[in-house]
Amino acid sequence: MSTSPIPAAKPIIGDEEREAVDRVLRSGMMAQGPEVAAFEQEFAAELVAGRACVAVNSGTSGLHLGLLAAGVGPGDEVIVPSFTFAATANSVALTGATPVFADIEPRYFGLDPAAVEAAVTERTVGVMPVHLYGHPADLTGLGEVAERRGLQVFEDAAQAHAATWNGAPVGSFGTFAMFSLYPTKNMTSGEGGMVSTADLDLERRLRLLRNQGMLRQYENELVGVNNRMTDIHAAIGRVQLTKLAGWTKQRQENAAFLDANLEGVVVPPVSEHATHVYHQYTIRVAGDRDRFAAALREEYGVGCGVYYPIPNHRLPSFARDLDLPETERAAAEVISLPVHPSLSADDLDRIVTAVNTLAKAGA
Repeated sequence: MSTSPIPAAKPIIGDEEREAVDRVLRSGMMAQGPEVAAFEQEFAAELVAGRACVAVNSGTSGLHLGLLAAGVGPGDEVIVPSFTFAATANSVALTGATPVFADIEPRYFGLDPAAVEAAVTERTVGVMPVHLYGHPADLTGLGEVAERRGLQVFEDAAQAHAATWNGAPVGSFGTFAMFSLYPTKNMTSGEGGMVSTADLDLERRLRLLRNQGMLRQYENELVGVNNRMTDIHAAIGRVQLTKLAGWTKQRQENAAFLDANLEGVVVPPVSEHATHVYHQYTIRVAGDRDRFAAALREEYGVGCGVYYPIPNHRLPSFARDLDLPETERAAAEVISLPVHPSLSADDLDRIVTAVNTLAKAGA
């Protein structure tokens, strides 16, 4: 059995991606061009039920521009989870609006609809659920709150490519949705993001905003930025998209193996309404989580992640004094184990042995 360290995450780049990059380099068309347009169309058809897609240079850019295109700005509030990466709240703050932190429900780490409703004020214009770790948030409950209170829904689907809720793909529910294409996501373009929407006016504003406010050169219609995706990145993304279904199936099979064999920890439950794509396989451990994670890495060579140990509302950038008990509990208990498609059977056995031994020992 191999004793090489098992990485927590691992981008998979093959000859097809390298050939795609070479094709773009040979073409001389490296800025936003035909590869980006093709990637947008293929992503739309494969992942978001044909909704229009707009490619940008990062997931954070996608959230930021999506909010701007939706009219969010100073004086507005958007309800967000605190248990997520800071980009979610950052994107709201960058528009001049205020992120309002609400608690999560304990099973799937998504925004709790009751907590969202309690956080609504006269300034609230939207709610931004995060499909954390690849499991969809409760889009039914959140959608009911949004409809009842007149709110827009902005999906942060950064980690949830190909996840579904009630049989429909995430990214097809809200005013817009954002998918990240960072190297460690379930598919990558090297760096980038994709925004989906069914609103053709919002799509047009997105295209303007990402390209200095213009669709035709020098005809600037509004104040925009340079958040374009390059054809190099799009070419990588197009190849990765063709492999995503197989990789997702392997992640799910790896997760099922861990579900069946791990002991002494809480494995990730899956809602009957959801398809989980396991961007992260996140367990809860009792006792000293940080000691447990350190032992996995140092004693067993099992890479793991702790996402996210400091809730956003306690970061210096926001520093809010809030009572979010489920957020705090999750931040103290979670560890994410490898389930990426490059794992071998020996790797999975090592992960099981390590976790079960440490759990039994009360590490």
